Amino acid sequence: MSTRETEHLRVLIANERRDRLALVAPIVAALGHEVIAREIDVEDVGPVTARERPDVALVGLGESSEHALGLIEKIVQEATCPVILLIHAPDPGFVKEASKRGIFAFITDAEAKDWQSSIDIVLRRFAEFHDLEGAFGRRAVIERAKGILMERHSVSEKSAFALLHESSRQNNRKLIHVATAVVDGHLLLPKQTEASA
Repeated sequence: MSTRETEHLRVLIANERRDRLALVAPIVAALGHEVIAREIDVEDVGPVTARERPDVALVGLGESSEHALGLIEKIVQEATCPVILLIHAPDPGFVKEASKRGIFAFITDAEAKDWQSSIDIVLRRFAEFHDLEGAFGRRAVIERAKGILMERHSVSEKSAFALLHESSRQNNRKLIHVATAVVDGHLLLPKQTEASA
């Protein structure tokens, strides 16, 4: 992710205190970003996140730590953007609880000049996390396809992978697409005879 990709971000800010939202919004705007939503209610933040699809969310700790943790959970459930916890002063216990809910980082009010650097790092880590998550998902599909081919063709794991690889090469298709077709029941499976059907 280049600096250019983090120059103008769509940012959701959430805090149970309106006065804190009013303080954070101009700082975000001064960084060159757009505040697309300001949320207070835990029940509203999830649907707003799903609808607006922000690039990053800043969740502030207001009066209630449970309220802030609820905001974090609802945004993380939508899994559309990384969440950064915004706190007034360091609070290791609360940061630990927030990390269990899925935050990618925390920043303090005192470090407003450093917010952009933190946002850049978080966005890079979030992209890497999604790439890794995608790789695990692709690996799982390939493993399932190998298992199906092993059972249907009565071949070894190595031979099943060779079937996938050869089909990928011959048809000029990515291995994951061939594996997905196998899992979906389309490709490389022996035709059932009328007697076996």
